[in-house]
Formats: sequence, C-alpha cells, structure tokens
Amino acid sequence: MSEGVRTFGRVEAPGRGIACMLAGCLLLTVNDAVVKWVSGEFQLGQVLATRGLAALIIILAVVAWRKEFHIFRVKYPGVQFLRAILMIVSTFLFVSGLRVLPLAENIAIAFVGPIFVTALAPVFLAEKVGWRRWTAVLVGFAGVLVMLRPQAALSIDGGGDGLNWLALFPAGAALCGAFRDILTRRISHGEATGTTLFYSTLGVTLAGAAVTPFGWQTPGATDLALLSLAGLLLCSAHFLHIETFRFAEAALVAPFKYSSLLWAMAFGFLIWGDVPDRWTLLGAGLLIGSGIYIFHREGRQPAKVLQ
Repeated sequence: MSEGVRTFGRVEAPGRGIACMLAGCLLLTVNDAVVKWVSGEFQLGQVLATRGLAALIIILAVVAWRKEFHIFRVKYPGVQFLRAILMIVSTFLFVSGLRVLPLAENIAIAFVGPIFVTALAPVFLAEKVGWRRWTAVLVGFAGVLVMLRPQAALSIDGGGDGLNWLALFPAGAALCGAFRDILTRRISHGEATGTTLFYSTLGVTLAGAAVTPFGWQTPGATDLALLSLAGLLLCSAHFLHIETFRFAEAALVAPFKYSSLLWAMAFGFLIWGDVPDRWTLLGAGLLIGSGIYIFHREGRQPAKVLQ
C-alpha cells in the first residue's frame, strides 16, 4: 500500500502529522476570530448551527465534485456517534466555563487536554510514552501557564469560592476532547477522513439546531458571510486534525495544540496591536522549546504504513 492511500491504512509520518496539527490550530484560531465578530449578537446554538450548516454544504460540494460518495458509508458507526457526542459535550462545557470562570483560568485548565491524551494513549492505544516526552509535555503546559500570568496559574488550585467545582467545566471539556482525539486515532486505519469529518460536523450542527429555536435572531448578509467563512475554516481545520492522527501518534502531536496560544498572540499583535509582555515571551519560549524537542526526537522517524 502506498503513502497516498488513506482510506484503509495508516501512514506513519510524524513530521507530516505535526504539520497538520499546527496548520489546523492556525485555522481554528482564525475561525475563533471570525466567530468573535458575530457571537455577541447570536446565541451559541444558532452560531453552531449556522456555521455547521455552511461546513456541511462545503463538504457535500467537495464530495459531489470528487464523486467520493463512499464517505457516507461508516465502518465504525458506534465510534463515530460517540466521537460526535464528545465534540458536542466538549463545546458546551468549554463555553459554560467561560461564563462562570475568568478567561485566563478557563483556558489554562482546558489546556490540560494534551496531558490527558498523553496519559490515555498508553491505555487505549498502546502507545509508548517515555519520560522525555512526558517532561516535554509538562514543560509546554508550564509555558501556557506562564503566558496566562503566574497569578492565573496559582489560582487554579481552587482555593475558595468553589473554584474546584467550577473548574470541572473546562477540565471536562479537555477530557472529552482528549477522548475524541483517542477515538480519532483508533479508527484512522479504517475510516476515511471525510467520513469522520462529515458525521462529526453533522452531529454538532444538529445539536446547535436543537436549541436554536429558543433564541433565534435573523442574521444579516454580513453575518451570514462571516459564519459561512467560519464554516469553511472550521471544516478545513477539522480535516487537518483528523489527518493528524492518521500520520502520527496521539501522544506525539497532542502537545502541539499549545500552538493555538501562539497563533492568538500573533493575531493580537498584527490586528489589534497587542505587544507581548515578558511573561508571554517567556511562556512562548518554553512552549516552542518543548515542541521543537518533541519534533527533533520523534518527528524524524521514517514513514511506515500500518495495516
């Protein structure tokens, strides 16, 4: 089987997997920026449903153009259903955390996701995670905390005001996201990327549509255009993330999700003129250093195909 065959066979190419993860995180950050322009006027369900509908239209158009109707045939229906549920729950938990916790704490807690993946990968995927990779993951997480300011990191201990209970929202979102990534890796050897993308997008769109009637507001032409753009970005980002787990081990690529904060920092400077302070630069240095170390140690492994 050649490297180009992706439907029934998993190509082990760690460098390509890392590249897909980084590009996917970039597109997701752009998507977040676009949604930010319209999310204040519409309730969450309507945003998810409209954006998801745009993504589905794009997916169906590509399928029709390339005549790849086989993506509607599901080899693992139970896993696909569970993966869609995990995406839905993760989204709603994270947004709930944003409503009850300061932004810094919510983001910092949610970024335990890569650590969850690293911990779960040996159990569910039989992946070997050595102490060097564990150390690199923890250094990357420390960089995230530093970028969110030391006082934010210290406040995560839940001292007072019921923070331990409120922290369950972003922590739960991170845990659901970690299990979703584990499932993605598990079925990547036999399920087409388009299949996983389509059914996950369909699930989130239907979940958003289910609550949309309770707060529907008619969007204008500009809002529809922005939400359609968000759908395109989201669709492309999820495709890349699904491909990520076809090319590389879950525990290997998970730490590169930290790059989302680097993209956000870059957009903040280019668009809004936000200049990074010393804490942000120090945290970014730790984050980038951990990623380079993992890539240097693991990313140069020769490509192989798992049947």
